[in-house]
Amino acid sequence: MKRWLAAAILGLSIVGVAQAAIDTYQFANDADRERFHELTKELRCPKCQNQDIADSNAPIAADLRKEIFRMLGEGKDNQQIIDFMVDRYGDFVRYRPALTGKTALLWFGPAGLLLGGLVIIVVIVRRRRVERSDSPNTLSVEERQRLDQLLDKNHP
Repeated sequence: MKRWLAAAILGLSIVGVAQAAIDTYQFANDADRERFHELTKELRCPKCQNQDIADSNAPIAADLRKEIFRMLGEGKDNQQIIDFMVDRYGDFVRYRPALTGKTALLWFGPAGLLLGGLVIIVVIVRRRRVERSDSPNTLSVEERQRLDQLLDKNHP
């Protein structure tokens, strides 16, 4: 009975491995193979979001790899393939979106936020310096007398 249970557990664990298929494609030449790898590294998986379609195990990534392989077989160039993917999935599918009016915020937003933060820090520091220079550092005669009285009361 123990052997049957061990065999069942082993069989169930192997089922998960058997379902993880590895894509194998036959390319006409090494240039097509290299283009395939470049394209699959450049395009983002729509489901995984932070993984390229070359490394993703999601079913949609497998479909996109098949689609790229098909298009390469049809003789399409890299830009046509990328344009097809962008038309279908939007600019998000590219790790490095093209600089357009729609994607300008993606390209310049972080630098703008950093620059804005630096400007705010400079303004705050300058205001504090002006406030410090406006206020006198010395006490008036009445303030000194009052301070002396307070210090004398607290320390007999």
